[in-house]
Amino acid sequence: MSQTHSATKLNQAALSRLSKTIRVPEYDRYLLKNGIVHIGVGGFHRAHQALYLDNYFHQTSDFRWGICGIGLLQQDRRMRDALQSQDHLYTLVERSPNHDRARIIGAIDRYLFAPEDPQSVIAAMASPDCRIVTLTITEGGYYYNEASGELEINHPTIQHDLQQPDQPIGTYGFLAAALNQRRKQGLAPFTVQSCDNLQGNGNITRKMLTTFAELHDPALGQWLSEHGAFPNSMVDRITPATTDSDRALVADQFGIVDDFPVMAEPFLQWVIEDQFCAGRPELETVGVQFTTDVHSYELIKIRLLNASHLLIGYLGTLLGYTYVHEVMADVQCRNAVMAFMEEVTPTLQPVPGLGLTDYKRTLIERFENPKIRDRVSRLCSSSSVKVPKFLLGSLRDLLQQQGEIKSLSFTIAAWFYCLMGQDDQGQAIAIEDPLSTVLTARVNKADVRPLLSLSEIFGDDLVQSLRFVEATERALRQLSKTGVRATLAQSH
Repeated sequence: MSQTHSATKLNQAALSRLSKTIRVPEYDRYLLKNGIVHIGVGGFHRAHQALYLDNYFHQTSDFRWGICGIGLLQQDRRMRDALQSQDHLYTLVERSPNHDRARIIGAIDRYLFAPEDPQSVIAAMASPDCRIVTLTITEGGYYYNEASGELEINHPTIQHDLQQPDQPIGTYGFLAAALNQRRKQGLAPFTVQSCDNLQGNGNITRKMLTTFAELHDPALGQWLSEHGAFPNSMVDRITPATTDSDRALVADQFGIVDDFPVMAEPFLQWVIEDQFCAGRPELETVGVQFTTDVHSYELIKIRLLNASHLLIGYLGTLLGYTYVHEVMADVQCRNAVMAFMEEVTPTLQPVPGLGLTDYKRTLIERFENPKIRDRVSRLCSSSSVKVPKFLLGSLRDLLQQQGEIKSLSFTIAAWFYCLMGQDDQGQAIAIEDPLSTVLTARVNKADVRPLLSLSEIFGDDLVQSLRFVEATERALRQLSKTGVRATLAQSH
């Protein structure tokens, strides 16, 4: 029976009226200080980092690490409005195949919307209370040129923030402004902690921000180089974008009116390099793994999970599927994903406590979860950003090892086939990519070289590999000639 009409609008005062089966914050949220400022409050942050902190506050009196959320983009207004109307509380629903479990997360107690008040954002990060600034700004938010390894200095956002340092609009502009204030006040810098799917995300953040800071003020760049900290980390939890159906589910199943709930799978992992310059919460007490070597963990996750997601996205798009679990229920697609994982496995080194065979089996189970209605369109959006980060490292390693590259070449060919703009049923494919105009102009079913020569994606080396070019061209011709279904039947 639906509870929609009797559902309770979520806020602090309503917590005592919720069902006793729903876990709510049992700590005093008014005692929280904003030791953490987080840029990019989306579903993932709220299902991952904020959950870990919520668990932490339930078992400690160390309330220095409350989260102040920051929205830099105009589309973040909706999140701001939702959280402010709910005293910054929200519902997290963990969805396993046979059970849904809801809890209310209270670790975020403040949210600032930068387009309306940029100075308040700078002040929050410049405050002595702030010890860590964390980031989920997507792979493209780092303005990192994959081919050169350098900051994209000419990007309009970077240029704006260098020319108008007191009115920044981008992540580096805000970080630099706040760090400069701290430097002038004699405060230590805060740790900058990337939580995005980038290999060596801390190293990249360090290089990009330090480069920006040096351009902004050489003295700031020098200070940051000497005193800053940028831990590498690996994060993992499948968290689909929130939909109106999710809002209805929260109202119907749990009796809560929540403008921005978040859905997530049960699986959760966070591995962090233990390098902080201004202290940190003892998150190892709630399951975070601190290590001196994140690289091996992140390589496994990026090359198996994130890379497989791209293949799932392309196959699902071309076959007309909407959700990941539908793709995985298709035996041909499932076999293709498993073959892909086996192909990239020789590029990976086992790490303590993580067996690769078990990890791959767990990944398949996670992808098959029908409750996590993860859209294939999410997986393959911005492929020009994702492909270099998730696929090409494995490809280069296997080319060097003289290993098998059939599945990797097929995955890239499937992306190129998607760029032709039509699925196997003749339906139009929407290309959501920052380079969509360039990509669609260069796609050619008989010649992959125009696309492979895009150095900002593929570097200058891969188009020189005859073995890779021929394998990709062969797969694309087969896809164009016979379609996905027949190609899968022949290939796997």
